[in-house]
Order: sequence, then structure tokens, then C-alpha cells
Amino acid sequence: MARRITALEPQRRAGRYNLYLDGEFAFGIAESLAVRLHVGEWLADEQVAALQAEDEIERARERALAYLTPRPRSEAEVRRYLIGKGFSAEAVEQVLERLRGVGLVDDLAFARFWVENRLRFRPRGRRGLWHELRQKGLSDGVIEAALQGYDEVEAARRFAEGQARRLAAMPAEVRRRRLAERLARRGFAYETIRHILEDASPSLHPEESED
Repeated sequence: MARRITALEPQRRAGRYNLYLDGEFAFGIAESLAVRLHVGEWLADEQVAALQAEDEIERARERALAYLTPRPRSEAEVRRYLIGKGFSAEAVEQVLERLRGVGLVDDLAFARFWVENRLRFRPRGRRGLWHELRQKGLSDGVIEAALQGYDEVEAARRFAEGQARRLAAMPAEVRRRRLAERLARRGFAYETIRHILEDASPSLHPEESED
């Protein structure tokens, strides 16, 4: 069965058009698809279905690009987001393939970004980072590659220095216990925590340096 295009009207939303078939509104389509059509053209059912599928991919792509704008995302994050917005698995996989092709989705690059960001702003131990990256849907191999060369002691020292002044008014033993607890919550290993607590640096133990 074939249906005739009777109108193509721009929507209020930029880049979108309303497609009318046989005098009735059929569905909205992206401008990139609308420019390929013309009023009076006949479309078979298979062509209509293909248009709808292409438009779904285009809408999913736009959603994905908007989702990626604030910061990089893992492939699993993008997939979960698009599925949650109601896009079909087929459309989502095609969008991900396109994004991988242009480097906008790259799990290893994302993992390295995440680790570097944490080291600079919210230091965590390897265990804590591993847990976070697993939650982002990354494979063990990608996580291991991203953490290769990660200096956990340096990360712990940065965190401890940020906490030192906040805890300085507490008695030494209480301060050490609190610092150890906070380091543990951030996924630092026992040996790393012990190393930090034994460090005599004034920046880590300001109270003792003032005695």
C-alpha cells in the first residue's frame, strides 16, 4: 500500500518537520530527512517504516550528543540513558557505533579522564576508583589500563592534606582515627593509610608541627 505526501510543515522546534500523508498528520521527522522528500511523492509502507526508523536514530543521536556535552560518558552510561528515554535497542546500537567512529564514545579515554579528575579534585584509592568505574559499566581490562601507574600514595596525601586543618583541633589520636576512617571510605588500601598516618610531614600533621 502506498500513501501520498500531502504536506511537510516545519515544527516550532528547530530542525523538525511534520509529515502529512493522505491529508493527515503521520509523524514528525528530522529536517535532514524532510529535505529528501517532496509533496506529492508516494511512499510505500516499507518506505514509511524506514523513515520512522531513520528518524528514531537521528533523535537518539541528538539526545546522546546533548548528554555528552557536560562531560565524557562511558558507553554503558550512554546506552542506559538512551534506553531510558524510550529508544529501541537497535537505534541505540547504531548511534553508539557512530559515536565510537568519531571518538565521542571511548571507554578507555573516559576511564582515564575519570581517574585524572578524581586525582585532581576528589582523590580516591584504587579500590574506590575501581568500584566507581565498574558502576559506569567499564570492563576490568579498561579499568586496569586506566589505573596503570596510578599513584595511590600521592592521591592519599592530597586528600589527607585537605583534611588536616579540619581535623587539627582534635586530639592527636582522635584526629588520626578520623583521618584513617575517611581514607578508608575513599577506597584507599590499608598499607596506603598506614603510610600516610606515619608520614611526619607538617602539612599532614599541623598540630604536631606547632608543638
